[in-house]
Amino acid sequence: MKINTKFITKEKLKNLFTTRRGIKALVFWVPVVAIFTYLFWGMPFPTKLISETLPVSTKIFDRNGELIYEIYTDKKRTPVKINEVPKHLKDATISIEDKNFYKHKGVDILGIVRGLSKTITQGRAEGGSTLTQQLVKNSLLTNERTIRRKAQELILTVIIESIYTKDQILEMYLNTIPYGGTAYGIESASETYFGKETKDLNLAESALLAGLPQRPSTYSPFGAHPEMAKGRQQEVLKQMVANKYITQEEADNAYNESLLYANISPTQAPHFALWIKEQLAEKYGEKKVEQGGLRVYTTLDLEIQNLAQAAVATEVGKLKKQMVGNGAAIVTRPSTGEILAMVGSKDYFATDEDGKVNVVLSQRQPGSSIKPLNYALALRDKKITLATAFADVPTCFGVFGQANYCPVNYDGSYHGLIQTRFALGNSYNIPAVKILALNGVENFISFGKEMGLTTLTEAKDYGLSATLGGLLVRPYDMAVAFGVFANQGILQPLTAITKVTDWKGNILEEYNPNESSLTGTRVLDPSVTFLTSHALYDNNARSAAFGDSSFLNVAGHPEVSVKTGTTNDRRDNWTVGYTANAVVVTWVGNNDNTSMSGAVSGISGASPIWNKIMKAVLNKAEKGAYDSNENGHAWPKQPEGVVGATICSDTGGSPSGDSANPGCPTRFEYFLEGTVPATSNVVFQDIFINNNTAQMASPEDPPDQIHPENKGVYTDPTGTLFCISCPVASASATIKYPLR
Repeated sequence: MKINTKFITKEKLKNLFTTRRGIKALVFWVPVVAIFTYLFWGMPFPTKLISETLPVSTKIFDRNGELIYEIYTDKKRTPVKINEVPKHLKDATISIEDKNFYKHKGVDILGIVRGLSKTITQGRAEGGSTLTQQLVKNSLLTNERTIRRKAQELILTVIIESIYTKDQILEMYLNTIPYGGTAYGIESASETYFGKETKDLNLAESALLAGLPQRPSTYSPFGAHPEMAKGRQQEVLKQMVANKYITQEEADNAYNESLLYANISPTQAPHFALWIKEQLAEKYGEKKVEQGGLRVYTTLDLEIQNLAQAAVATEVGKLKKQMVGNGAAIVTRPSTGEILAMVGSKDYFATDEDGKVNVVLSQRQPGSSIKPLNYALALRDKKITLATAFADVPTCFGVFGQANYCPVNYDGSYHGLIQTRFALGNSYNIPAVKILALNGVENFISFGKEMGLTTLTEAKDYGLSATLGGLLVRPYDMAVAFGVFANQGILQPLTAITKVTDWKGNILEEYNPNESSLTGTRVLDPSVTFLTSHALYDNNARSAAFGDSSFLNVAGHPEVSVKTGTTNDRRDNWTVGYTANAVVVTWVGNNDNTSMSGAVSGISGASPIWNKIMKAVLNKAEKGAYDSNENGHAWPKQPEGVVGATICSDTGGSPSGDSANPGCPTRFEYFLEGTVPATSNVVFQDIFINNNTAQMASPEDPPDQIHPENKGVYTDPTGTLFCISCPVASASATIKYPLR
């Protein structure tokens, strides 16, 4: 183009730079031109609504470089005409994404105000983008969050609205928006998720697909949280009712309709792979993950993963008659927090149980597997020792304003005077509840959060049954908590990604777990974790309940500490064990929370799965597979602050402290310094004895059937009297909680 310079004279240029009027013009126009150039230079043409960026697949590898999952390079896109799209799909899309689509001119001011309002009042980001704006973002611009990109988006939106009809814009949106994975556009999404053409979608299917574009990885029925797909579908149907596109009855029928999905999922470590994909999408965006050619290196060990998957599937298959439908497992390296295996269900592709739910990330009741945290807290605060004896007798706890809480043991029996080591090892319930009463529920819940249990709520939501598993935890978090014991008191967060690069090899992020080994937060002193771990690997301490030979003993690895857990209603069965080299958490149950049969217990169910996995991991660790500093049999080493002493094997007192319990049988025990008992813990005092049974009288015994006698009596930490010199050792108790 030829510029006419006839009117540009030297005098005019001089005036421009020297006169006040000229300077004012320069001050105004130079920034305006500069800002305009910065914002809009290189802006794409609005008539070019198809991206020319060549997509490259993202690959996810295990720790040894073996491919786990590849997110396919090419977009699957098949254009569809707007008149071929079912009305309920168009209505669903508009309802959930842009209810004023046919009313605004590209920018919905009210939508932006509503989004800001929800962000302020509800504390969560809520977008106000219209369908046209989303079309611009996905087809013409990048996902960068800058003023320049936003300005270009607004200008392009206005231009597009002026040159295209609303139906044309909706058609372009439906043909270009990402629906997750390789599915770009509604036709590809329909084929990918349901194996059918768009024109054949029903209301239920349309509502599910319409909800995906906002967060495809999160809401995908094939993602890490398939239950969120159903929740999103419900929200779409709710908005369709609110906008008067369908009735409430139609919405309810669509929500309750069973959906038959096509199969597009990874075949190796599917729960882990999809969980990784979700994390990547949160950090890098859906488009980068699905087209940007990321190379993702993880901590997963495919050999252990496949063994764990086979163990879960095989053992759950054996438990069909016991009404067990599913199982899960997670394996970690505690010193670094590396996840070596994650089995979210017995079979990702199972139809009889919802295999797509990742139970490792789901909340379940832990049963008695939570008890070690309760005992560790009491040991830390020196409220008990491993020798402290508790009266395992009929006991009720009175809480003001509530009915008495009267726990019972798993075997339905009472075991008399039981020392802490054996109460924990045999998983007796009554001593555990007494210890929680000593700790206090509030302190226990606070401690559980410190140990990494992220799903715990306020202490007021729990009672004394919390130590028996009356709360909800995730297997993922239990691996963190038991990792604290394995790490001698240090909480190490779990990690799964060690490096992310682009397809050219440029490093986007990198993390060396070995360099961060044991750099987490100290939660417990090594002396406390030593005592807890020592009690949990003592086979003698659990033999009364589990026998001398059970799946809790790992052949060739006597150093393993382990705890089982089964809820009273038998809805959940756990085994959690660890050494310095590995933490293995296993679970069996049913996704719908139905009960298993009575045949499932601490020595069946989850423990055979746990045994197989733990043995394989430890065998591999012994060979230096994980660069461990603790090769071989890693027995817990006695740390500073722990001393040993000989004690009475009945009361836990000193055999030479006084003459109240002469000639008591003895055993050896470990203690925190300063907590070794100095007396026998036995006193003689007058108590009432039942005339007929020679046992301690109960409050219900008639006065004419009891008499006083001077007997040797032990008082446990909750105030329960136990007559150890009666012909039949006896006691019973009603304890007021909180303890005074």
